[in-house]
Amino acid sequence: MQNCGVNTIRTMTNLTAKHATSGSTWGVDGETGNIVDMEEFGVWDTLQVKSQVFKTAIETAILLLRIDDIVSGVKKQSDIDAEKMAGKFQAAPQEAPEDR
Repeated sequence: MQNCGVNTIRTMTNLTAKHATSGSTWGVDGETGNIVDMEEFGVWDTLQVKSQVFKTAIETAILLLRIDDIVSGVKKQSDIDAEKMAGKFQAAPQEAPEDR
C-alpha cells in the first residue's frame, strides 16, 4: 500500500471496518489506494495461487528443519570427537600400592 502513496495504518483500519460492516470482498486498489469492492472490481484470488503459497511455506519449513538437523548432527559429532580426545589426554589412573 505504501507503493501507491496511502497511509497504511489508516487504510488498513478502514478496510477492517468495511469487512466488519459490508462483507469480506473489499480490498485496496493498488493503483489509487482506494478501498473498493473486489467483486465489482473483478479481482479474485484463485485457489491455485493460495495452494502455491502453502506449498512454498511447507517446503521452506522442511528446508529449515533439514538444515537444523544437519547443524545439530555436526555439533553432536564434534562433541563426541572432543570427548574422545579428552579421554586420550587424561592421566592413567594410578593403582594403589599393594601391601607386602
